[in-house]
Amino acid sequence: MGVQKKEKSRISREANDRPGNLKQKGENFYRDGAKVKRLKMYKEGRAQRNAQGEITKAASFQSKELPTARVEPNRRWFGNTRVIAQNTLTQFREALGASKNNPYQVLLRQNKLPMSLLEEPQQQSAVKAQLVETEPFTQTFGPKAQRKRPKISVGSLDDFANKSTTDFEQYEQKLLNESLMSVEAPTDWIQEARDAIFSKGQSKRIWNELYKVIDSSDVVVHVLDARDPLGTRCQSVEQYIKKEAPHKHLIFILNKCDLVPTWVAASWVKTLSKEYPTLAFHASINHSFGKGTLIQLLRQFALLHSDRKQISVGFIGYPNTGKSSIINTIRQKKVCTVAPIPGETKVWQYITLMKRIYLIDCPGVVPPSTKDTETDILLRGVVRVENVSNPEQYIAAMLARCKTSHLEKTYMISGWNTASEFLELIARKSGRLLKGGEPDENGVAKMVLNDFTRGET
Repeated sequence: MGVQKKEKSRISREANDRPGNLKQKGENFYRDGAKVKRLKMYKEGRAQRNAQGEITKAASFQSKELPTARVEPNRRWFGNTRVIAQNTLTQFREALGASKNNPYQVLLRQNKLPMSLLEEPQQQSAVKAQLVETEPFTQTFGPKAQRKRPKISVGSLDDFANKSTTDFEQYEQKLLNESLMSVEAPTDWIQEARDAIFSKGQSKRIWNELYKVIDSSDVVVHVLDARDPLGTRCQSVEQYIKKEAPHKHLIFILNKCDLVPTWVAASWVKTLSKEYPTLAFHASINHSFGKGTLIQLLRQFALLHSDRKQISVGFIGYPNTGKSSIINTIRQKKVCTVAPIPGETKVWQYITLMKRIYLIDCPGVVPPSTKDTETDILLRGVVRVENVSNPEQYIAAMLARCKTSHLEKTYMISGWNTASEFLELIARKSGRLLKGGEPDENGVAKMVLNDFTRGET
């Protein structure tokens, strides 16, 4: 029994001598090391004071004493470590500039590249006077300046008076020439007298919708009409994207390529591909062309932005170029309202193509241009023919754009020389006559223009 008691006392002593259960000197007998450490943690936020109340040891992170440690200075701190030779900089500009200007190469994360090295600093305008180049600095400024009065091109008061008289006569002649030109070609009031219907697609609401689509899109698809690609191209919008949002991808889609010969569409694709990636497309839910190529291209853009959950693809362009029809073709069902008249899409709308790709439909916009005439705007399908007054005056321009053989085959007529004879033949063949047997040229002109814009002629 005595041996067992000794063994138990030894085991209890060893247990009490463990690191977690060490007795602290001056502490309560029943406090172990872990409890003492926890209690000291609660006191750590207070300063230690002596009997007089003076602080002998400041609290943690509240000491006012300066730290004694210091960092050894290094001469590399004060040197220009970002130095590049001129020939290396030239090679970098050529290589990166070629990649940037190549429409089929994409630069991702441009904020990590020194893109500012590509652009040369802007030269000072030649209009401004280069004072130091004309006269040395020491003669122009400072205490030794030798210029006491401004230099003039005349040497005496008589020369100055003669020069003033000559300038006045030249100014009067200039005013006379301008007044004669304004009388011969009064272009100012013609621009103001333009019919309001030809300003469609330029309202503030339409442009707000366009900027919403551009801001929300990662890929911008510019839809062009294959019959007039340059006329339906919004170059001001392209410059805005290139300047304000260079990180967004821009591609061209040449829609309605079924209305032009194959070689014409191929040549336009080859020409436009030098600036941006271009695809030929025919929008049709059942008989489409180019749909697989476009979906594959959008999937490649989605792979480029693998760090995002999804990307947005915005469709922009002139009215009646087929933006909504392309979206319906990709989805293989009618998700956007379409019509053969411009202005059917009123507001932008999101359409889900697949899990990682969203499509955005945008109303058609028409950039304001002084070069576009009323005839160009009408024949591009920007405005509705039903709202145009005197549509028969645009038939001559339409006849100049169409082959005679195509018109004869479409309307089953022949033997006209002027636009009025053309309209009269169609009116008498279709029975569109007014009171007294006069041909309804206004109604027939609207019908012919609608056929032209819808691709039936």
